[in-house]
Amino acid sequence: MPSRKAAATTKLFVLDTNVLMHDPTSLFRFKEHDVYLPIFVLEELDNNKKGMSEVARNARQTSRFLDTLVSTVTHKIESGIPLKAIGNMDASGRLFLQTQFIEQELPGNFASGKADNAILSVMLHLHNQQPKRSVILVSKDINMRLKARMLGLAAQDYFNDKVLEDTDLLYSGVLALPEDFWEKHSKDLRSVTQGEFTYYDIQGPLCRNLLLNQFVYQENGRTSFQAVVTEVNGNTAKLRTLTDYTHNKNAIWGITARNREQSFVLNLLMNPDIDFVTLLGQAGTGKTLLTLAAGLMQTLEHKIYSEIIMTRVTVPVGEDIGFLPGTEEEKMTPWMGALDDNLDVLNSSGDEGGEWGRAATRDLIRSRIKIKSLNFMRGRTFLKKFLIIDEAQNLTPKQMKTLITRAGPGTKVVCLGNIAQIDTPYLTEGSSGLTYVVDRFKGWAHSGHVTLQRGERSRLADYAGEVL
Repeated sequence: MPSRKAAATTKLFVLDTNVLMHDPTSLFRFKEHDVYLPIFVLEELDNNKKGMSEVARNARQTSRFLDTLVSTVTHKIESGIPLKAIGNMDASGRLFLQTQFIEQELPGNFASGKADNAILSVMLHLHNQQPKRSVILVSKDINMRLKARMLGLAAQDYFNDKVLEDTDLLYSGVLALPEDFWEKHSKDLRSVTQGEFTYYDIQGPLCRNLLLNQFVYQENGRTSFQAVVTEVNGNTAKLRTLTDYTHNKNAIWGITARNREQSFVLNLLMNPDIDFVTLLGQAGTGKTLLTLAAGLMQTLEHKIYSEIIMTRVTVPVGEDIGFLPGTEEEKMTPWMGALDDNLDVLNSSGDEGGEWGRAATRDLIRSRIKIKSLNFMRGRTFLKKFLIIDEAQNLTPKQMKTLITRAGPGTKVVCLGNIAQIDTPYLTEGSSGLTYVVDRFKGWAHSGHVTLQRGERSRLADYAGEVL
């Protein structure tokens, strides 16, 4: 039991089970402050440790952490277990486990026998026992936090898994140049034309804010300038002009870009030096269609990749596809409606698709597209594949790492998603695996990102996205 003489400057955080099952390392994320685990949390961890789901794996990892911590203690655990006992974890506080029966009466309208209410009972006891110390419940469950506040107890969400507090600050991959950019840089500007591209060397304070593979543009009346950043060195940078994929001569599998951002996307997808692409945007912005068109062109015509692999999270059935009949691919088919819809568009491109577009049938194209379940990705290595991760906003950072590290030589990984439509419990815009990789990969020489702003599905879909 925590001492009554605990310093008022350190806080006592009581962790809910869902925090540990969301992030097992949360035990070590509270720096100099102490952590308390009620016995009911251990019971719930035990009840959820079986299975192959992400929750079960996290429950088992939490138990292993606790076992390691307890095994290092030579004194009575009632006085607290140092959290810095494992590796280089940045924690100097102590872990307290509930070692005695606590009976703290809750108001009559709180049902007895529920684990959540039992945890609140323990928290109320700690609050009354240490009135001069901040005792705070940490939970991913909104209703649990509401009930705690109804009892006059402090409660908060778990914030350490968030990449950004404000997703409006998330890297967009696109930057509009100031209107007076060329006037200010005309004296120092040097340009060299190599093949179909022109390279510009620029100088100035703006260069310090540029990142590799970031797209820049300037719209000035009838003139339009679009380029990508290829080098950054302090106050100097190099820009390269782009392939204009809005023109019919540059159509990809019969598809042309309908706006500036879509042209940027195709420049990333068709660049063999880019291994990792992330695309954000609301429904109808063309993420899946552009990705499939680029994948088919580079797989069937350019022969850069051997096949296209498409996967996504099956959230509606709790990541378990076993109850559906058939093979792995047949089980995944109900969640791949977007694939069929976009293949219909690509197959109807007619003569504009070139020789392959005219000759390819739906069966031929589907023979080069494999649908895989996330459940069977561990331990695999993909060689020369075009890997598409759809609905990537529903992945946790750990799941995202598992998928991306499957990439072998010659593989390109494309992550698609809309962080405004997250279906996975306890994930938010700030803690989504998609947000995580966009932020961590920005500026890497072999990755690129674009946030698509304009919908191109239909005027009805665009209007519905704005007003509903």
